[in-house]
Amino acid sequence: QVQLVESGGGLVQAGGSLRLSCAASGSLFSINHMGWYRQAPGKQRELVAIIRSGGSTNYADSVKGRFTISRDNAKNTVYLQMNSLKPEDTAGYFCYFDWGPRSWGQGTQVTVSS
Repeated sequence: QVQLVESGGGLVQAGGSLRLSCAASGSLFSINHMGWYRQAPGKQRELVAIIRSGGSTNYADSVKGRFTISRDNAKNTVYLQMNSLKPEDTAGYFCYFDWGPRSWGQGTQVTVSS
């Protein structure tokens, strides 16, 4: 059983920063890739960022240059550093680990006020 626990969401003013964390516990074998999705009310789920086992990353166009995904393999943790936040970044953020099966975090709310 693999569990992912997210932290770091909250309320921030536009232009501010937040750092999300997602820590995995349980029996993880080889992790293929990890990442973050987000979903705002009434909108489709959007892939925000992905980091692969080799360290390569991809970002949604809407967050390029503002968000940075990173990982700590020793801690089985993935991070999302979010800078220059905008009101349109307001959403529930969900992490995932793809290790054959895919495990999901419970989600953390990010609210950016204008």
